[in-house]
Amino acid sequence: MSRNPVIRLEGASTLFYKEVLRFWKVSFQTVAAPVLTAVLYLLIFGHVLEGRVKVYDAVGYTSFLIPGLVMMSVLQNAFANSSSSLIQSKITGNLVFLLVTPLSHWAWFVAYVGASVVRGLVVGLGVFAVTAWFAPPSYAQPAWILVFALLGAGMLGALGLIAGLWAEKFDQMAAFQNFIIMPMTFLSGVFYSVHSLPAFWLGVSHLNPFFYMIDGFRRGFFGVSDVSPWISLGVVATSFVIVSGIALRLLATGYKLRN
Repeated sequence: MSRNPVIRLEGASTLFYKEVLRFWKVSFQTVAAPVLTAVLYLLIFGHVLEGRVKVYDAVGYTSFLIPGLVMMSVLQNAFANSSSSLIQSKITGNLVFLLVTPLSHWAWFVAYVGASVVRGLVVGLGVFAVTAWFAPPSYAQPAWILVFALLGAGMLGALGLIAGLWAEKFDQMAAFQNFIIMPMTFLSGVFYSVHSLPAFWLGVSHLNPFFYMIDGFRRGFFGVSDVSPWISLGVVATSFVIVSGIALRLLATGYKLRN
């Protein structure tokens, strides 16, 4: 991999464009389908629990649920973008065309994670645009919305890189999603306040960085949260740095790329 900064920058922009185009050309599957899934969650949970669950004063359950669904969609799709791209390239054999280029590990990281952030935000905006019809949104502290959306999408994009590098077949990728991503997502407070959990599961939730992403994201809409947004920011930023560092190290060493 070349260390030339000009080649690195140009290569990153080209690879980034290729990755964005890859998911956008099948947007019915990569964008519309996750939006539909989130709407179904809202219709089912909102209909069943509206009026029965009270989390914050003056905030209905449907309003509470929408930011959680938006952030969940952002995280899941950011992860799916980088992980699916790498595993498909490995299995089909076209990864070799990237390996012969003078791209540095930073170029790979910026392109894959950048495209993952774009996909996550596009899906999140789509979910928000559709679900906002069910409960008019408020924007108490919009800066937190942007900060946690970007950091969350970036972290999951980097985590998707790690999963894509590690996995050698789709079964392994499915195991990563089913045993790591999905449990962490559903134990993050998307559908409930973690303070409604028993003491043990409350403690487990506070060890989950996904909880801080969603809680901080909600803070931007309602101005209230289960923990301080500054604590959430510290946890999410630290998690992003750690996961990104691991991903960069694996890329730099060519982990499972040259086999």
